[in-house]
Amino acid sequence: MTVLRIILGDQCRRDVAALRDLDPAQDRVLSMEVAEEADAVRHHRQKISFLFSVMRHFNTALRAREVQAEHITLDDPANTGSFTGEVLRAVRRHKATRIVVTFPGEWRVLEMIRGWEQAAGIPVEIREDDRFLCTRAEFARWAKGRQQLRMEFFYREMRRRHAILMEPDGTPTGGAWNFDPENRKPLPRGLQPPAPPSFPPDATTQAVLDLVAERFPNRFGGLDSFSWPVTAKDAARALQEFIAKKLPQFGDYQDAMAVGQPVLFHSLLSVPLNAGLLDPLEICQAAEAEYRAGRAPLNAVEGFIRQILGWREYVRGIYWLRMPHYATTNALDADRPLPDFYWTADTKMRCVSETVAQTRDHAHAHHIQRLMVTGNFALLAGIAPEAINEWYLAVYADAFEWVQLPNTHGMAVFADGGMLGSKPYAASGAYINRMSDYCRHCAYDVKAQTGDDACPFNFLYWDFIARHAKRLSGNARMSLPLRNLEKMDQAKLKAMRGQAAQYLQNLKPTPSGAYK
Repeated sequence: MTVLRIILGDQCRRDVAALRDLDPAQDRVLSMEVAEEADAVRHHRQKISFLFSVMRHFNTALRAREVQAEHITLDDPANTGSFTGEVLRAVRRHKATRIVVTFPGEWRVLEMIRGWEQAAGIPVEIREDDRFLCTRAEFARWAKGRQQLRMEFFYREMRRRHAILMEPDGTPTGGAWNFDPENRKPLPRGLQPPAPPSFPPDATTQAVLDLVAERFPNRFGGLDSFSWPVTAKDAARALQEFIAKKLPQFGDYQDAMAVGQPVLFHSLLSVPLNAGLLDPLEICQAAEAEYRAGRAPLNAVEGFIRQILGWREYVRGIYWLRMPHYATTNALDADRPLPDFYWTADTKMRCVSETVAQTRDHAHAHHIQRLMVTGNFALLAGIAPEAINEWYLAVYADAFEWVQLPNTHGMAVFADGGMLGSKPYAASGAYINRMSDYCRHCAYDVKAQTGDDACPFNFLYWDFIARHAKRLSGNARMSLPLRNLEKMDQAKLKAMRGQAAQYLQNLKPTPSGAYK
């Protein structure tokens, strides 16, 4: 009775559900690199390399424990190029009588897995992915009967449930649930954040990098800076270094942006965490211990924990609660093609060019860059949700659809109409100027609203507010900009809207089939 146990690229953890009750003598473990997944969207070359390397290292670790594990490489001549093809080959090869797999992170893959039973002619068991701190069923129970599914209330429940930053009397540590108002400082001039830990490619990773460079020569993303932790041991070191060197100042500057500073005080832990190399509860407990020991302030620790225990679990809950319909919503009727500068970084807007270039070189940008620069532009410009969703899923090493789609679709471009976010996160250049030094290095004048040197975020912002005034009139959080719109000189508004229309008309769209 041979059980075929499937390990997907983001499930490389020894205690993953599919490996529970493993019989090393009888069962077979299969992981695979397939063209179908590498090409599902135009994935960044570092993202592909990271996942392939993680799987290869994990396979080696399993075999060192005398587990009968096999890994199908992308360049294997017998590779069928698809998950289903490789699973069926393995079933025949090992005469498997049952398939066990952990619940995946994408609706498309789940539908594929649900077809394996009929295709293979043997039972398929899909086990709950208990590496998360809230199951899909628990989230559905929390959401049932609520008119609004606000993260803040979910986060409080998760704090209570897991006893994180809670006092014995049941109150939140520090007397408040959220210290976000303290976490909005721009980076002071002269403050140099510590360098992130480096994980130079070993022979296994280098072989992957060489393969990806050969197979995807025109794909978006540089490979020279690859330095991700690809094993659980290295990921644990990344966590330790962040806790010791960056966590104390993470809170103050988590929303800051600066030219030439791709990491600042951010942890970069979302990449190994979302690939299964770290445990979310252990991360939260490690951060809390720093506060209890007096080595990190509460605003930093709470803000960091909220991203993991609150936001990460919340967006996964939203994804599985609302899919597949969620991905098709388009509340603002946005339909513009994705501008080519999302791939080339060729734009005079310094904030956008800096964020896209950083994304290209490192497969990373932090949450404010994603939300308030590239996301904000897509919102203001009316970029089609499917286009901007594909871009975010493709270009970031930590992007899996369960986390990417709600963040982009709901938070960044408001395509879900407010299911996730309480308002569109639309902003003019003033916000970017307040939180960064980008505007000091920009060809545009952040204070100008019209004219050749006017910051595009300014006239696009007011065009967006005017364009959607009727839709947004019932949103209390949009009352201030709507009142300002009503008071605005009509000639001024007409000039801004005219310049916005001309600017958008002149945007160069992404060529079909480019960056493949």
